[in-house]
Amino acid sequence: QVQLVESGGGLVQAGGSLRLLCVASGRTLSTYAMGWFRQAPGKEREFVAAISRSGAGTRYADSVKGRFTISRDNAKNTVYLQMNSLKPEDTAAYYCSARATPTLYSGILYVSSYEYESWGQGTQVTVSS
Repeated sequence: QVQLVESGGGLVQAGGSLRLLCVASGRTLSTYAMGWFRQAPGKEREFVAAISRSGAGTRYADSVKGRFTISRDNAKNTVYLQMNSLKPEDTAAYYCSARATPTLYSGILYVSSYEYESWGQGTQVTVSS
């Protein structure tokens, strides 16, 4: 399995921006569909964004649409989550996830956590009001 390490979290004021990184090792990231999820204290893990292995397809949770952007650089084995116009309700631990995807399905996205095989350890994002 691929190993994932997230970074880029921190404390930011409402309206600010952060860019999260997810660096993969052990396998070539280009063969994986990727996702970002988040989990706030006392709440279930929720979908944030997904990107197909080709990078051509993306999908977002309604709560972040227009503010967050997921992207990938397969040459760097890295997936990004650019977060703008952050709100206090975005406060959570953010997790990167990966699912091996055959070439035939390179355009497929996955939005459910149970569909992913590998997870990072998470990075904390705290947005103050």
